[in-house]
Amino acid sequence: MTRMYQPEAETLDRQTLRQLQLQRLKATLQRIHAHNPDYVQRLGGLGADDVRHLEDIQRFPFMAKEDLRQAYPFKLACAPETDFVRFQMSSGTTGTPVLCPYTEADVQQWSEIMARCLTAAGVTREDVIQITPGFGLFNGGFGFHYGASAIGAMIVPIGAGRSRLQLQFMKDLGTTAIAAIASYPLRLIEVAREEGFDFRRDTRLRVGIFGAEVWSDEMRQRIEEAMGIESFDIIGMTETGGVGLGIDCPAHEGIHVWEDHYLVEIVDPESGEPMPDGQWGEMVVTTLTREALPLIRFRTRDITRIVSRERCACGRTHLRVDRITGRTDDMLKVKGVNFYPCQVESVLMRHKGVAFDYQIIVERVAGADHLRLVVETETPNQELADRIAADIQDLLGFTPAVELVAVGAIERRPGKAVRVVDKRKST
Repeated sequence: MTRMYQPEAETLDRQTLRQLQLQRLKATLQRIHAHNPDYVQRLGGLGADDVRHLEDIQRFPFMAKEDLRQAYPFKLACAPETDFVRFQMSSGTTGTPVLCPYTEADVQQWSEIMARCLTAAGVTREDVIQITPGFGLFNGGFGFHYGASAIGAMIVPIGAGRSRLQLQFMKDLGTTAIAAIASYPLRLIEVAREEGFDFRRDTRLRVGIFGAEVWSDEMRQRIEEAMGIESFDIIGMTETGGVGLGIDCPAHEGIHVWEDHYLVEIVDPESGEPMPDGQWGEMVVTTLTREALPLIRFRTRDITRIVSRERCACGRTHLRVDRITGRTDDMLKVKGVNFYPCQVESVLMRHKGVAFDYQIIVERVAGADHLRLVVETETPNQELADRIAADIQDLLGFTPAVELVAVGAIERRPGKAVRVVDKRKST
């Protein structure tokens, strides 16, 4: 059994856990009815009296991000604005912002689940954790800060960018754990090579906690090898209260979702019907302990599946979902074939000589879909391009154009990596 932040809560037996979920679901619905009649109306008037079993959650309507946009800024809030102590904003860059307000209790809840996540990754008060997500409207930086503070770890609150300073702090301050969006380690590895910096030689780094983007197992392996660390995949989103919904443990056999705080369903993305355990679908989340903005059946658009509800080798009993393979709105359809960018990444990262950065470019050529892969490599050659094209042909059933370019040729933009450029949307 690994170290836990709240052992009693993290090892509840399934029956007790389900009873607690039902109790907290009813309390959440009572809170909505007590504070926001408009919210009650969008629930079709359903409330706590309509829930006798957890499965009754399926009677309630889904909520989507667009519903939260229409509720800007706080029309679905279930606490007086005088009780708000902060807010975060969804990282989306277009359309009406989605704001998530927090009461003091919400901040405490966020701190608690983040402390659980960090502890699951092996972080203790003896560690120095370097927090590279930004400390602005994006929730990541503050989430890691709250969790590390609860544990008592030393915090290096550097935020986003300044990669050379990041490396300097890792070395000079004895950083042992790093938190980042999943693509940022790639940039650090790139800069380290330019500077002759060796993570194993020059740092005490041993743990990486990465999320906010879909990243393949193959990419994960490359990051771990380059940085000499064990990595942990953390999930969460602003709408549900921020990063910390769940994390994988040292067993790396699925991501634990903190079920005493969240009720998770997996549904068919098209029909909305529940999917049996083990089947892939869209993750739907109901918050059980949020005060300012409780969510009932929020469609995350993340594609995953329930791996197990049994006790994990780490000792935790909370259900495990698979690593997220994509988002419903990220799915590409080219030449009649549906696929996710992460599937292409998995193929690319298996090839020696392929660097970390790539782009999937989809465009219309002579009235037909055309797929082009721009792939950075240290040793561009036609043989490598042909091997990649053949493997993508095996995956998708058609052959893409493969363009190998020098490392650094693809523009490095701040924030999340731009992996897909779909030019069909602009034509």
